[in-house]
Amino acid sequence: MQLPIQISEHSREPIYHQIEQQLISFIVSGQLKPGMPLPSIRALASDLSCSVITVNRAYQNLEQRKFIQTVQGKGTFVADVQAEEKQHVADESLYQAFRTAVEMSLRLQNDEAKTRETFEKVLLELMKERGTKGR
Repeated sequence: MQLPIQISEHSREPIYHQIEQQLISFIVSGQLKPGMPLPSIRALASDLSCSVITVNRAYQNLEQRKFIQTVQGKGTFVADVQAEEKQHVADESLYQAFRTAVEMSLRLQNDEAKTRETFEKVLLELMKERGTKGR
């Protein structure tokens, strides 16, 4: 199984964390369903051109957080994550994305009003693109 994971070697974020976050995103969004098999550690490391140790660390962290489970001799599978946990992860991801965007706006010397204006503009554009109405 080929996963659409994008790795940036130029990011300050460690590669294992990039893998982890993207897999969580796929699980929370429903792109990866409970029980679906994941690639072996070696196969994913080969696909991503990274170390087996890196993928192993990502899988271990995901297993500790109960997003995946490994069955000896059978492989690694997507766990059945509770709806509340999925919502918590989704909310936290959204919060972090907004925080990053606001930090960038402030670094660019924008004030609160300009930051809000830009946010509203982007929100309205996306709502139009999706054919939904804001407010």
